Amino acid sequence: MKRLWLVVLAGLFAASLAGCGKGNAEDTFPMSVEIGELEAVNQNGDTVKLSELNEDKIVIADFIFTNCDTVCLPMTANMAKLQNKIKEAGLQDDVQFVSISIDPEEDTPETLTEYSKRHSADYSNWTFLTGYTRDEIESFANVSFKTPAAKVEGSNQFVHATSFFLVGESGTLLNKYEGVSDPPFEEIIKDIEKLK
Repeated sequence: MKRLWLVVLAGLFAASLAGCGKGNAEDTFPMSVEIGELEAVNQNGDTVKLSELNEDKIVIADFIFTNCDTVCLPMTANMAKLQNKIKEAGLQDDVQFVSISIDPEEDTPETLTEYSKRHSADYSNWTFLTGYTRDEIESFANVSFKTPAAKVEGSNQFVHATSFFLVGESGTLLNKYEGVSDPPFEEIIKDIEKLK
């Protein structure tokens, strides 16, 4: 009987260890959406691909535009706070922040640089993207992030998500969090730690 219990305990221990891998950790999240490729230009004018930014990194992404007169400023300020909190937690080497402009016609690399500097963005792990067409970015947001992105008719404003999106190293969208008012910073950090 004693031997049987030892075999059962050994089996349970092995099963619990098997559940510790990154792939299995991703299975515990509420979402599982494969992110498509996005070719873009960053704030320095360099051509980049989202998959390259995501390589060996957990991505925290959001959608913004610099002429936004409502949610983008507080969202970007909150992203800067999150970047600092992730540094304090010693996770900066594991995370890549990506802010994706949904107004590529207005948001040139120079405009994004000026905008991001106002928020003291640390470019070592925060990239701002533009350089695609408006149709491309609207389709990308709709399909890859399951979120709306569209210009408001007769206005220079856009409808877009106000979430921070968590993308695992596998390129899979795993979760989204409130980005404008009272983001759950500690929850995001715990989720990143789960994926490490």
